[in-house]
Amino acid sequence: MTLSRRNLLAVTGAVGAVAAAASSAYAAAPGRSATSRAPSPTGRGGPKVRTGFDRLAADGYRLLAGRRVGVVTNPTGVTADVRHIVDVMHPDERVNLTAVFGPEHGFRGTAQAGGSEGRYDDPATGLPVFDTYLKSGRALAAVFTESGVDTIVFDIQDAGSRFYTYIWTLYDCMVAAVLAGKRFVVLDRPNPVTGRAATGPILDRAYATFVGREPIAQAHGMTVAELALLFNGEFVPAAAGRAVELDVVRMSGWRRSDFFDATGLPWVPPSPNMPTADTALVYSGTCLFEGTNLSEGRGTTRPFELLGAEGIDRRWAAAVNGLGLPGVHFREAYFAPTFSKFQGRTVGGVQLHLHDRKSFDSVRTGIALLVTAKQVWSGFAWRPDNWIDKLTGSPKVRTMIDAGASADEVVAAWQGGLAEFRKVRKRYLLRYPSR
Repeated sequence: MTLSRRNLLAVTGAVGAVAAAASSAYAAAPGRSATSRAPSPTGRGGPKVRTGFDRLAADGYRLLAGRRVGVVTNPTGVTADVRHIVDVMHPDERVNLTAVFGPEHGFRGTAQAGGSEGRYDDPATGLPVFDTYLKSGRALAAVFTESGVDTIVFDIQDAGSRFYTYIWTLYDCMVAAVLAGKRFVVLDRPNPVTGRAATGPILDRAYATFVGREPIAQAHGMTVAELALLFNGEFVPAAAGRAVELDVVRMSGWRRSDFFDATGLPWVPPSPNMPTADTALVYSGTCLFEGTNLSEGRGTTRPFELLGAEGIDRRWAAAVNGLGLPGVHFREAYFAPTFSKFQGRTVGGVQLHLHDRKSFDSVRTGIALLVTAKQVWSGFAWRPDNWIDKLTGSPKVRTMIDAGASADEVVAAWQGGLAEFRKVRKRYLLRYPSR
């Protein structure tokens, strides 16, 4: 028997007419403690932040009572003592977990960028694992139907960038859940680079791909639950015919000004080239180098912090340091990637060193690095497939840089669209304190 939602749910924030009708935020009972929460290794009484899963488990999974549950997750879906939520839920009689859905890189994280694990039975639990990567619409709805679940739970750590594909796995799964007639639950986790503001260009739908389905900012400044509310209010009805039946389980203890290290939660790499929370700080800007013939640092111990190519020397670091960008210094650096671009060859370039992450603007910095790289290195080129347009969301960044625009001129060109997105974004923010 399913318990009444009125006893379990509370709407948090003004999320717009459609989202308010279709979505709600979980309110844990006063005085409950998270059963999945373990003492902190530092002995200071555990993490400050309780994730959506922590709160769901603390309430005995009442939100999932009487449901056949499937979980969309990856290695980041862990408790404070780094047990995977699937391993925690599977033996618990209070929840009927019957399937797992793996995104890019896979449920257990064995695949590199652009790969997945396919369909298999998980050796640890025996649960069927279904592959969602590169599936959407009716094809993904068929996967949900085949699984036999009636409720789909999403719990994946995001990196805060539009082109980090897990948020589009979230979107695709929400659309497919409508088409398959499934309920959807999102368990919130922190935005590792804070939830203070959105920055960067807005996607033009003509350039929509799996690194950007809908018009949001390059650095969105939202949590996954807030993105789910925004998707459901703005985009899912147009794609699927109606909004999905959505519940979000918010965190407790998280503030919008918190960087990941302030949460007390363990960092589990959400993908092979996102090894630390420091990587996420620069990723929204330096991932743009995927759209060039320069190395973005894949195959090094500092992906997205090291950038370079054969033929680049100290002049690049001098040029970008000369711009006086806030919060960051650039060091002349040489490295030899073990895979990806320039595998096994020594290249020159820069390493980013953040000295004030609060004032650092990753997207503006990424643009400045592109502009100066083109100025100092005659070998600079865009990827032939214009992948940079997919990453930035339109041809504007590429064409302006090719025309000789400065970094400030490029940044100024997207401010109008960004201002409009910020207005929309504000309607879907949950009531997490700012400080």
